[in-house]
Amino acid sequence: MELVMTVYGLTKKFPLHERYGLTSQIRRSAVSIPANIAEGAARQTNKEFMQFLHISQGSLSELDTLMELAHGLRYFTHAALDTLDTQMIQIDKMLTGLIRKLRHKSKNASSVNDGQGRTV
Repeated sequence: MELVMTVYGLTKKFPLHERYGLTSQIRRSAVSIPANIAEGAARQTNKEFMQFLHISQGSLSELDTLMELAHGLRYFTHAALDTLDTQMIQIDKMLTGLIRKLRHKSKNASSVNDGQGRTV
């Protein structure tokens, strides 16, 4: 949620003519990240959860692109972009780690032990 708060703080300073364009799209992509994590966590299976985590990663990539564009338009400073990049990298690492853990968990849950220490 820290990233969403950072994004809202930065975008409130964007030009008014961007309110329904870039500002809105940036905010939607930022909110989509934790919203999809929450929705996925409420699903019944790890496979479904992972699908929502992948959607969150897509929203994170979209946000990264849009923030680079906004920075290129000089809507905020390079220091602010560095802060965003740090937060986005941290979130991407957490999402990637969680996806790996769930994938590993799913593989183990679907495997059957043959009684001799081998997985079939």
